[in-house]
Amino acid sequence: MVSSLLSPFPNVISQLNLVSRSSPPFFTRAQMSSESLPPLPEHRIVLGCGSVGVDFLASVSSYPKPDDKIRSTSLKVQGGGNAGNALTCVARLGLNPRLISKVANDAQGKSILEELESDGVDTSFFIVSEEGNSPFTYIIVDNETKTRTCIHTPGYPPLIPDELSQSQLLSALDGANMVYFDGRLYETALIIAKEAWTKAPSLPSALLSMLLRLPNLKFVIVTLGEDGCIMLERSVNGGSDAEEIDIHGLLESLKQRKDESKTIPTCISSVVTKLSANGIGTVFGRLFIGTAEKIPPSELVDTTGAGDAFIGAVVYALCAGMPPEKMLPFAAQVAASGCRALGARTGLPHRTDPRLATFL
Repeated sequence: MVSSLLSPFPNVISQLNLVSRSSPPFFTRAQMSSESLPPLPEHRIVLGCGSVGVDFLASVSSYPKPDDKIRSTSLKVQGGGNAGNALTCVARLGLNPRLISKVANDAQGKSILEELESDGVDTSFFIVSEEGNSPFTYIIVDNETKTRTCIHTPGYPPLIPDELSQSQLLSALDGANMVYFDGRLYETALIIAKEAWTKAPSLPSALLSMLLRLPNLKFVIVTLGEDGCIMLERSVNGGSDAEEIDIHGLLESLKQRKDESKTIPTCISSVVTKLSANGIGTVFGRLFIGTAEKIPPSELVDTTGAGDAFIGAVVYALCAGMPPEKMLPFAAQVAASGCRALGARTGLPHRTDPRLATFL
């Protein structure tokens, strides 16, 4: 799941957890010319703070049973971590991301930095420890069930706030249009989640509860894997005489409008109205349903990092001023790209990918 907390400046996105499904590797299709693309957002600097790592990915015909010895069908070693993946996506879409994180001065740490830099992510604000180990994850991709299992080893020593000076923080924030946190600061994330979701008996009422409990929250998105996503956006223009509608009933009516024959991502939205949930309260806002791309089973390779790609695309869309009706299908399409290739970054599309043309 994802919650997006947006302040006037810089915008802030905070991920609590996210899983999303997702389309063909970017390297199999011709690229669009830069002349055919819309101009890049004027404010392109994005600052991220969160996890990075190295992913050791092994595809297998089927998940092993206890004490089995099996062979992989393919192997890949590449950078990972929620923030690292999301900002790689942001960079490929044309923004200028900076990342605050920590690695050790080991072979894995050096490869993490080199890969991020090669994709255009500014790593000058990283903390590099002379001792310890950089984060890494073993990922088993099951070709039979189309699932993946992650075995993570955290980096050590962890990043602590005192390692970043005030001048470094101010420098990192200078000119930034948006700040993204991937939720790896789990103590803070758990407090927010516990407070926001308390006593919410259902998903729609939980979204409404979050907007009520966090008054600066502009919108909330929850992703539902192959079932797409739901977004609740606060409105400041609701009239006091607006009709009050139960959010559960509104969600069901939006679901009835989905066109199941479409394979590309779409978005269905309500009008601004007074949304309510029994025992929780009311909020003026709009409800959106975003659908995921229907990927043929023969093309679905690996869902690793699909959620990170979705978030990266949302960051780009916010910087570009996309309305939700355009943002949600765009993010779903970007996320879908990564699911047709092994690893979180292999299939991440560049801005010139022709599959993004209709969304851009």
